[in-house]
Parts: sequence; structure tokens; C-alpha cells
Amino acid sequence: MHNQVMLKLGGSVITDKAGKDVIDRQQLATIASTLKESAFSGYIVHGAGSCGHPEAHQYHLDLGADRSNAVGIGVTHRAVTALNRAVVEALQNEGIDAIGVHLLDSCLADDGRLVSAPVELLDRLNALGITPVLHGDVVLDRRRGACIVSGDQVISALSPQLAVGRVGLATDVPGVLSSEGQVVRSITPSDIEGLSIGTSSSVDVTGGMQGKIRELLVLAGGGVESHIFAVSRLQDFLHQRDHGGTVVRMA
Repeated sequence: MHNQVMLKLGGSVITDKAGKDVIDRQQLATIASTLKESAFSGYIVHGAGSCGHPEAHQYHLDLGADRSNAVGIGVTHRAVTALNRAVVEALQNEGIDAIGVHLLDSCLADDGRLVSAPVELLDRLNALGITPVLHGDVVLDRRRGACIVSGDQVISALSPQLAVGRVGLATDVPGVLSSEGQVVRSITPSDIEGLSIGTSSSVDVTGGMQGKIRELLVLAGGGVESHIFAVSRLQDFLHQRDHGGTVVRMA
């Protein structure tokens, strides 16, 4: 049965994307408390925010890696794993048994797309009542040497393999916003060509909101709806109430 929840915490929610390596620990504590109160069960993915995007941009890892910039792999991975430790710690402080899982250690990509991931490991952790916490990361790539895999790609690649029935993306905006600043309540493949959305001024090597929508449409093609909402409406999503945000679906 597809009864698991996968929750993505946007990098802009848990870090200050205008700075560098600035973690919002108070926000993490609030999120963890909400998850505990709602008896959350499933998988958590988080973005990199200011802990990874600047480093990946500095070393041009979005373009690949060779001996000239390979040092950036370790630099970027250290930044994102520091954020992952903070997320896991916040969850554990609320009594949620959580373990960080890093893509660099366990995944492989081919031309920017994941081709292997520790699906059985994640499933077994979940079966033991442990919450796996994954994140956007630098990943070794067969063709490019290395690439950046966003948390959104993690969702689209792994959700179909992990019996995930609901996907939620907690963001710093109330949903996908049109160029006029209005929430777009529903997005389907037929809407995407005529859709005009705002863009972020922060450094984001994974495509920002447009990249997010592309990944979620892949997931929608497999029959899984995704919900994009403000982090302040997290409890509404967890309890399957109207969260005032955007739903990405097939039709």
C-alpha cells in the first residue's frame, strides 16, 4: 500500500539562503515539534539552502567535476551534512528516532540523474520505526564526474520505490506563485507551458521553483500528488486539511 508520507523541508525554510551556512535552529525545533505532535511517519528530505548551494556554485559542480575542481566535492558535502546533522538533532530532541542518509555515500548518477539509491536500506529503517533524513547533495556521476542532485530529484526518484502516497513540500512561500504573486492552486502537465512563475534571487544550482515543478510532474506521472505549502501550514498538510497551497497532479 502507498501509505507513507515523504516530507521535503525547503532549504530556504531551514537556512538563511541570503547568507552562507546559516542554519535556522529555532525553525527546525518548531518543525520537529509539529511532526512529533502529528505522529509523523515516513521519510524526510531537506534542501541545502545556504549550506551547499554557495559551495557548489563556487566550484561549478553543477557543470560536473574533474581533477581541477574535485576538491569542491568534499567542501560541498561537508556543508550539506552539517545541515543534515542539525535536522536530525532537532528531530531526536523531540523523541523522533531519526538517522541521516547521505547521497554521496550511497547513490550514483548518470548525466545528472540518479540511477542507484539505497531503497532497501531506507525501507528497512522505516520498518523499524526510524525516520530516514535525506538531503540534496553532490553525487558521483558516470558521465560528468559529479553532479548536484536536488532534494526534489530525491523525491521524484525515490517516492515511487518506497510506497509513498503523499508528498509535501514545506516552503517559505504559500505555494507556487504566479508572476502576479497569486498562489497557483493546481498544476498539471497541460498547465506548465503557459505557467509564469516568480524566480528566486538567491544562489540555487538546482533550478529553484521551476526545477521543483519539473521534478514533481515526473512524480505526478507515476500517480503521486505533491503538495507545496507554507511551512506554517505543515500541520494542515499532515492532517490532510486544506493548506492553501499548490497541488501538482496529473489532471
